[in-house]
Amino acid sequence: MPAAQVPIHIIKGRGAATRLAHRFSKDARDAFDDGWGTLEEGEAEAAGLLPLATEVRFEDVKSVLSSNESPDIPFDRSLNPYRGCEHGCIYCFARPTHSYLNLSPGLDFETKLIAKRNLVEVLRAELGRKGYRPSNLAIGTATDCYQPIERELRLTRGVIELLSEVRHPFALVTKSSAVERDLDLIAPMAADRLAAVYVTVTTLDGELARKLEPRAAAPHRRLRTIRTLAEAGVPVGVSVAPQIPFITEDMEQVLEAAWEAGARSAFYTVVRLPWEVAPLFKEWLELHYPQRAERVMARIHEMRGGKDYDADFATRMKGSGLWADLIHQRFQKATHRLGFNRERIALDTGAFRPPGAQGQGSLF
Repeated sequence: MPAAQVPIHIIKGRGAATRLAHRFSKDARDAFDDGWGTLEEGEAEAAGLLPLATEVRFEDVKSVLSSNESPDIPFDRSLNPYRGCEHGCIYCFARPTHSYLNLSPGLDFETKLIAKRNLVEVLRAELGRKGYRPSNLAIGTATDCYQPIERELRLTRGVIELLSEVRHPFALVTKSSAVERDLDLIAPMAADRLAAVYVTVTTLDGELARKLEPRAAAPHRRLRTIRTLAEAGVPVGVSVAPQIPFITEDMEQVLEAAWEAGARSAFYTVVRLPWEVAPLFKEWLELHYPQRAERVMARIHEMRGGKDYDADFATRMKGSGLWADLIHQRFQKATHRLGFNRERIALDTGAFRPPGAQGQGSLF
């Protein structure tokens, strides 16, 4: 099934350029006149008269904590309040998860969002189970926990309020300045070694960031967020992920700016193109950087054994080969020179106290 084409002049602020069909699709669909004005609406959208609006759907989940046994990931427990992400980062490895919802990993991933409305209640029950043992909890590892809809829905804040109540350690990663809203909770927990924040700064080039991560905070705003967090005493790190050959070329400058802002730990990955991310990324290259698209993909193939992507645990995060080694050396030299990663952020799992039933207070 071919991708549903959307005129380029109406996707301003979106990462994907098409509603790419997902890998489980069996039927092709064409517009037709059903007598209800549907065809006219489609023509109006194609003419650029209707914007691509964001739609939020709600779901009730049975569980919220995900366990991880992958040897290349430094946490074993994670939580994501949302499915899909309005930031629209074209390289997002989570895009294919929308296929399981019968939605496009392209524009649907960034315009049709799923909010787990009973998230806090279910988390309370899971943390209160007999035999639960606390471990560092990673928040927002698949989709950004502070994407724009969090301003109104406040699901992430509800999670942090509960974690503060039960003294459960967590770390979160975001591209959003909205994390500053919750400093009243995060800073006191950080003082007790219960919280850390990582801010992703892929590039300092604002024009590139608008194309690559269209609805995330501007690079200079993310640096200000790092500074705000650090000044509040929160252990803050910077993610310079993903590294994309011939696209994100200022890794050293990003690390220098993040260090100056107060980040003291750093990590990176190279671009990952699993499943539908590969055709979406190629479309993006042809749209925004057609002169270098072939060269970019050649270097990606060099890091992935000649393929768009290799899911092998040993190489999927950093790649392999000469180009991957060069990126690794650049990162190592820059972080060593600046002083990153000299002290490990160790969070305290010993302060945890199981929650009571919802609405039940504590005598202590």
